[in-house]
Amino acid sequence: MTNFTGINHLAMVTEDMDMTIRFWRDLLGMRLVAGLGQDGYRHYFFEISAHDLIAFFEWPDVEKIPVKDHGVPVKGPSAFDHIALGVESLYDLKMLQQKLTSADFWVSEIIDHGFIYSIYSFDPNHIPIEFSCYVKGMDIRKKPQMMDRNPSEVACEGPDPHPCHWPEINDKIELDDHVYPGEGVVFRQKPGKNFQTVSAGSPVPGKERAAHTKMEQRQKKNWTSERGE
Repeated sequence: MTNFTGINHLAMVTEDMDMTIRFWRDLLGMRLVAGLGQDGYRHYFFEISAHDLIAFFEWPDVEKIPVKDHGVPVKGPSAFDHIALGVESLYDLKMLQQKLTSADFWVSEIIDHGFIYSIYSFDPNHIPIEFSCYVKGMDIRKKPQMMDRNPSEVACEGPDPHPCHWPEINDKIELDDHVYPGEGVVFRQKPGKNFQTVSAGSPVPGKERAAHTKMEQRQKKNWTSERGE
């Protein structure tokens, strides 16, 4: 089985990175730990926890999404409802309530969901956010529960994975060097100072991706010719 460590990062979108930094870094207290960008493009990462990040793209023609309340059903194409961020305790929830209220952001009362307590709000991009802490003595990871009155057929199989429904793979994976460079390789190529400014002469993302595509094609051609394909 694959060993997951959490959500590496969520990737959201903003029309105004400075506005977003003011909220996520300065109001919520999440460190701005990485940033990439060129003309017409930014990609910044904020630290949620030791394992989890949230990232934002800034593009020039982006518009805010319409305000949509958390968990309210919609019709038509849809894939995203809200972000839920964990905090340690009720004290943290109340502190967040005060912070958001004092900054003139709408925030809900504390809601008891049985195994978590939650408050709800929105960031300046209209992204719906839930903040939650666990109820003492309730651990659905250790004791999973299905309270759906009419659970789906597959859900009735239980909480544990059933890999037999998918093709088997060879678990003897050979680690090789077929890893292709992305824009973020600059973090390793230019180590040192925090918030180091990248020179204006650095390649723009589009040109860099095109170069990577050509390199990947050459490497793939070499890889197949080595195997006589």
